Amino acid sequence: MLTEYLLAALSLAHYELTKNGRFFGSIPPCPGVWAEAATLEGCREELRTALEGWVLLGLQRGDALPVIAGLDLNPKVAAHAEAE
Repeated sequence: MLTEYLLAALSLAHYELTKNGRFFGSIPPCPGVWAEAATLEGCREELRTALEGWVLLGLQRGDALPVIAGLDLNPKVAAHAEAE
């Protein structure tokens, strides 16, 4: 499921060529996930690495991650725990 989530998030990436001739990429639903590189392929790779780290850190810290393409990596709270 993690791989599917990463691929779905990367499919939402936005890339642009900056004034200095470098590529900048970000994933709008994932605040703070961005990359910059000399080539588009390099930018894609850097963005994938940044996304992986962002997701893993978010899971470790218990941050709410965005649901992407119906994929929800957030821990499920048991129904009996909500009643307490």
